[in-house]
Amino acid sequence: MLTEYHCHILPGMDDGSDCAETSLKMAEIMKAQGVGRIIATPHFYAHREKSVSDYLEKRQAAFDSIRDSLAIKDVHLGAEVAIEHGISELPGIEKLAVAGTRIILLELPYRAYEKWMAEEIYNIAAEYKLKVMLAHVHRYLPYYTADEIETILSTKSILQINNEAFASWKEKRLAKKVMAEHSHFAFGSDAHNLTDRKPNWDLLQKKLKPDLIDVSNSMFGRYALSEPQ
Repeated sequence: MLTEYHCHILPGMDDGSDCAETSLKMAEIMKAQGVGRIIATPHFYAHREKSVSDYLEKRQAAFDSIRDSLAIKDVHLGAEVAIEHGISELPGIEKLAVAGTRIILLELPYRAYEKWMAEEIYNIAAEYKLKVMLAHVHRYLPYYTADEIETILSTKSILQINNEAFASWKEKRLAKKVMAEHSHFAFGSDAHNLTDRKPNWDLLQKKLKPDLIDVSNSMFGRYALSEPQ
């Protein structure tokens, strides 16, 4: 059973699924590709939201609109939290962790690296005893120097790689480096729709050996809570 760690399947929450029909079809495709567990991670931008609680209410409503019809029933709500100045001090930030786990998915800014970014990652992990998962680490190659990439890779986070990285020679090099040098990595389709950003677990399974995919699948259990949220 594959675990989908990063996708935008909840309808109307962000730039992902635009309606319930799209969401249900995305889940059907994932199931056909071998996915048995979905972590839904709609974008969370602190500067756009009224509050964490308001975001959680919208997220729950979006999920409730499709949950009974989803082809995959094992769904855990999370968020793709944009790293901003002071995000670690946002009231309720810990509630954006993946339901049932200590994992929180964070997205670095698409701009030149600055020291405060790593400080926010550290503060969230230390203050709330959460395990940070860094979204699509391969995407920062155009923005960060080699040394800055090393700094990001050394944050003791789970390093999330989009399946699409294995279709790109340059991004695949970084993905292979992550898998060779780190024991905590996870895959996700980062699916948004049914066209240019559709579920692509078939690609990953063509490109990687099962034992590497097993490492990804094991991350959920490693950081599962003893008591459900």
